[in-house]
Amino acid sequence: MWRNVLAGLILSTGVALVHADTTQQPVMPAAYQQSIEQWRAARVARLTAPDGWLSLIGLEWLQEGANKVGTASDNDIILQAGPAHLGVITLDKSGQVHITLDKDSHATVDGKEVEQATLIDDAHVSGDASPTKVSFGPASFYVIDREGRKALRVKDADAATRKHFLGIDYFPIDPSWRIVADWVPFDPPHDLKMGSVIGTIDTVKVPGKAVFTRDGHTYELLPYQEEPGGELFFVLADRTSGHETYGAARFLYAALPQNGKVVLDFNKAYNPPCSFTPFATCPLAPPENRLDLRITAGEKKYRGGH
Repeated sequence: MWRNVLAGLILSTGVALVHADTTQQPVMPAAYQQSIEQWRAARVARLTAPDGWLSLIGLEWLQEGANKVGTASDNDIILQAGPAHLGVITLDKSGQVHITLDKDSHATVDGKEVEQATLIDDAHVSGDASPTKVSFGPASFYVIDREGRKALRVKDADAATRKHFLGIDYFPIDPSWRIVADWVPFDPPHDLKMGSVIGTIDTVKVPGKAVFTRDGHTYELLPYQEEPGGELFFVLADRTSGHETYGAARFLYAALPQNGKVVLDFNKAYNPPCSFTPFATCPLAPPENRLDLRITAGEKKYRGGH
């Protein structure tokens, strides 16, 4: 899921990797700076896409039984965009979700004009498939599942958050924050409790820990993998959190370890969707990943934050 927050660019710049506890300068600082600027551009392009995180206009939890949906006040779920009466969404006792569209809604399901359909949520799609998408004009929604609770994730290409995006502020690019950490594998993987902004707690499998030094002090970070064989995903906080950076967490991806090392490039630490919108369900940095360190790299707090 969170892998889709940005386009993870694989950079092959030939830049020498810099350990945090050395003053060695990168061999090609200009190439490294260009690579980070390209990464930032791709990140902003994905964020501001018509269906990107800035297009969110609703997170509407479904109740068991029939849920009337639309913009009119007599609906059970009142949308911020779309027809007055879109239709009825039924959540049955088994967790299945079904929609019957109003005949005048002009809505489509996965691009098709149908009267009714079963809606597959984001937790029950297979492979590279996407959850069932209901579209109406520039807006749409699909169903998400969070520990058995079902909600509509509603997006609108004309959302004010997208139209009035203020851009992202950054710390200066600093190659010293591209750190080669030691990788300590766990066999078997450890369990880690991950809270979220909506109050859920997930248990994730941690395959190991990244250990690095900065200014003579040693720090550890625990990642998990969102899919088998996928990149390492770190949800972290530090002494800038809540001040210069978003308080709940920042995210960081890293390629899989090689030869007992893993590269942590904090210049690519970025804000979760929850820093831009109240309609996301982001994980919180666990206590194990709250570092007593000022990570002055990556994205700063969003000026237009809610």
